[in-house]
Amino acid sequence: MVMIMVNIADAKAKLSELIEAVNNGEDVVICKHNRPVAELRAVPLARTAPRDLTPMFPGETFLTDAFFEPMSEAELEEWYGGDVFPARVAEHPASYTPVPPKPKTRRSRS
Repeated sequence: MVMIMVNIADAKAKLSELIEAVNNGEDVVICKHNRPVAELRAVPLARTAPRDLTPMFPGETFLTDAFFEPMSEAELEEWYGGDVFPARVAEHPASYTPVPPKPKTRRSRS
């Protein structure tokens, strides 16, 4: 893989050429004061083949009618790991006292 390093001014002047180089498989690193700040690389191609939707056709589904039945109390307790409906749900109050912001003052120049 070839990597091209260019400064910002050169990248502005030769953007079309750099995009063509990226299209040919090269990576381009854009530098500011000879320090890398950005990378120009090709975007991966989008999928062109159709997706496999076999499980979605009627008669081939993996869901049974039991999937839509409500869960029993025992299953809900196992799912949530405790009481289904806890007695009280609340957050603990903050353990600190908020400090009010300091008023802004102007400094005089002397």
